[in-house]
Amino acid sequence: MLGRGGVSDGYEVGSKRQRMMESNPYFAVSSGTSGFQPYGYGGVFQAPPFPVVRLRGLPFNCTDIDIFKFFAGLDIVDVLLVNKNGRFSGEAFVVFAGAVQVDFALRRDRQNMGRRYVEVFRCKRQDYYNAIAAEVNYEGIYDNDYHGSPPPTRSKRFSDKDQMEYTEILKMRGLPFSVTKSDISEFFGDFKLIEDRIHIACRPDGKATGEAYVEFDSAEEAKRAMCKDKMTIGSRYVELFPSTPDEARRAESRSRQ
Repeated sequence: MLGRGGVSDGYEVGSKRQRMMESNPYFAVSSGTSGFQPYGYGGVFQAPPFPVVRLRGLPFNCTDIDIFKFFAGLDIVDVLLVNKNGRFSGEAFVVFAGAVQVDFALRRDRQNMGRRYVEVFRCKRQDYYNAIAAEVNYEGIYDNDYHGSPPPTRSKRFSDKDQMEYTEILKMRGLPFSVTKSDISEFFGDFKLIEDRIHIACRPDGKATGEAYVEFDSAEEAKRAMCKDKMTIGSRYVELFPSTPDEARRAESRSRQ
């Protein structure tokens, strides 16, 4: 799964982006705290290039799965779809398992996704971090520090979800691709869920889709757990939706195919 490509298996073990950053030389800063210290000619410290590319011109109905297919055969660590004012901008950042993977990814510049050609180009680590920060801030993660009106689309989503019929199942979307059942259990630590009824959805090749289904003790408990909607696992905000046992079973069946 993740972690191949001659790079530390921190991508696999570290289920949250922060832990991934600490365990992998590509995320290291030049503070001297990391054991990995690449040196160039003359003994001058040279930080390894951060393995990220930026995509532009994506279809507006593009999903993480479409990007996985576009880069089929390459080891993707993270995909961040860029939104502006709550709408997908047609841009994304893709982090790979190493610099060699980036070189292969750049060869797919100007190839088509559907009817649109996609630009693939190098970018800086800080560009990726800034995009994460913008996404988290827009979604109102820090509501205690926010004194303006919330985005209308966000208010509408909460209203819509309150009116939906609940079962004991919740669907999670936007999870880190390296998330584990323990991470999900910890995320819902204040609620009664059934530990062995956590299903992390996967593609046929075994890679996670960023979605999961969680069964709680009751529909009332699932509805209470909806207060965790838009909270984070690592640096990714997670969306929650009411689901059904049938939908969860179909997702589990697709993962086994």
